[in-house]
Amino acid sequence: MTELNIIICVKQIPDPEAPLSDVSIDAENLEVVVDAPQVISPFDENALEAAIQLKEELDGKVTVLSMGKKLSDSVLRKALAAGADELILLEDNGFEKLDSHSTATVLAAAIKKIGSFDLVLAGRQAGDWDSGQVGLILGEMLGLPCISLAREITVEDGSVIVKKTVPEGYERVKAKLPALITVSNEVGELRYISRTRMLKMMRGGDIPAWTAEEIGVSDDAIEKMNIASLTTPPDMTRDCQFLEGSPDQQAAALVDVFVSLR
Repeated sequence: MTELNIIICVKQIPDPEAPLSDVSIDAENLEVVVDAPQVISPFDENALEAAIQLKEELDGKVTVLSMGKKLSDSVLRKALAAGADELILLEDNGFEKLDSHSTATVLAAAIKKIGSFDLVLAGRQAGDWDSGQVGLILGEMLGLPCISLAREITVEDGSVIVKKTVPEGYERVKAKLPALITVSNEVGELRYISRTRMLKMMRGGDIPAWTAEEIGVSDDAIEKMNIASLTTPPDMTRDCQFLEGSPDQQAAALVDVFVSLR
């Protein structure tokens, strides 16, 4: 094949490494509030690294798609700094709190608008909700063969060969192109990006943004994810007790503590 065209779906999320103190529950409005910096979902960074490696090996183009109500192109330009060729934002007021099926619906419409491609890559799951559903639903909508949990990806003779992670090790799976693959963390972390290169990308040109109307998605085609109930977690305060006396007395006291917790 002459040039490999790869589309990769990435999600902007609050930093999953943020401390617990940055997370609060708004039970009245049924929201989990995370006061943390926005980042690219870690598994999507793994997928981005896999895409860039394929591009370097075979030549081609890497196009990044990201969807949301209000996206930060300063966060997502990291993909361009790492080696992607194009970034397209799918930005619309209706693209907020969508369920997995609706998210895949929007991504599928955008990919059809792009047109020609050989591979669609996504992280194995998002770093916030961890549902792991969008990638495979998207593949079904696009009518593509799907391979999940990829730890290594090779393209040759119009096919993709994937080492797929399984509990006992890995399976080697082959599919004809075009195909969709969800990528696991065994692929490796996203490469280091120098400060100079990141600043250069920050000063780059405008990033195209497509609305629901521009990709042909109507309000009837998507549904928001509704949280039925949300409560604050139980008090996790720890009570530390020192057991005194002889070993036999300490053992008896410890039994009493366990009994009181039943």
